Amino acid sequence: MAGPLKGYRVLDMSRVLAGPWAGQLLGDLGADVLKIERPEVGDDTRHWGPPYRKDIQGKDTKDAAYFFCANRGKKSVTVDITHPEGQEIIRQLVLQTDVLIENYKVGGLAKYGLDFDSLAAINPKLVYCSVTGFGQTGPYANRPGYDFLIQGLGGLMSITGEPDNPDTKTGGPVKVGVAVTDLFTGLYAANAIQGALLERHQSGLGQHIDLALLDVQAAVLANQASNYLIGGTVPGRLGNAHPNIVPYQAFATSDSFIIIAVGNDQQFARFCKVIHSASLAKDDRYKTNANRVNNRQSLCEKIQMQLKLHDSQHWLEAFEESNVPCGPINTIDQVFEDPQIIARHMLINIPDSRSGNLNVVGNPINYSRSDIEYDLSPQELGNQTESVLRDYLEYSESKIHCLKHNKIV
Repeated sequence: MAGPLKGYRVLDMSRVLAGPWAGQLLGDLGADVLKIERPEVGDDTRHWGPPYRKDIQGKDTKDAAYFFCANRGKKSVTVDITHPEGQEIIRQLVLQTDVLIENYKVGGLAKYGLDFDSLAAINPKLVYCSVTGFGQTGPYANRPGYDFLIQGLGGLMSITGEPDNPDTKTGGPVKVGVAVTDLFTGLYAANAIQGALLERHQSGLGQHIDLALLDVQAAVLANQASNYLIGGTVPGRLGNAHPNIVPYQAFATSDSFIIIAVGNDQQFARFCKVIHSASLAKDDRYKTNANRVNNRQSLCEKIQMQLKLHDSQHWLEAFEESNVPCGPINTIDQVFEDPQIIARHMLINIPDSRSGNLNVVGNPINYSRSDIEYDLSPQELGNQTESVLRDYLEYSESKIHCLKHNKIV
């Protein structure tokens, strides 16, 4: 079957990651997504390299690899919205559009007549999603927002990294290795958009969605927020350890590191048996998870001594056999060679006009009937501008030529 959003049209006027991530997800689900970009420049991430995508001759193209993570399934249309003719193109497209995604500064599109109030006046059914660093209201509303800044301001970096060690002068806050605040915001945006489309079936009206990176970061503090709000404890950095479960962290073996993720007392008893320390499971200090959390340091020191006796492969096989949750710490290349990743179709290959084919990460959603669509690789800048103007807006060839000559598109 076609994707569940087949028949819906999206104008993606966002750049970088949070907004484009939402647009890509909607495209995967079958929506017709038009990525609106600046002529000759395009999305900022087209220039965030090296590395760059190579063409069929092995030469670098103009587009950085970064761009390809968030822009499949979209037609690229270049429009200069600073000109009245460009603004009119957007307004005409909005008349036949269900969703608009943008991440301009607060009020940035109002001067072009492309803000929610202006566009809702001509298409009351429009769902308009604004993604900003701090939202449309509040004392920080006019500040620029970037994922790294939000990870710090929103508390994530205060719980990420090793504890401070004054003796070795190590430790300190660390950002997550990918822009998780942007990614979570993109996911919230896609959910909010689909919720608004469902509500539209009842009201017949669209609405404005106000999404802020800082709000999202606060929301996804999850159990760490609850530890503070309910438990009264300000969480700190524990490295790879878990604040509420022990042992649940990375441990060194004789040759590398592995992850142990013991989630209950029964698993802990099996774990202790495998490491030839069955007495630990009977020790009053470690019998229950609460006691293990309270005696974290002494227990982990004992565990570490045992795990250093053998290599990672030995322990992974032994824990697997005894049904103790464990795993390796893979590099990115190992991830995409993993048989489970391959079996789940998380590495996909789609046709690409520049290189013949393109490897991208698959969408993790698996429907029993509906399809996830991978029929359009991230496009060259402005690749569909003429066809959209001609087929969607019925512009004549002479009008398109004039717009191109004046660098409006």
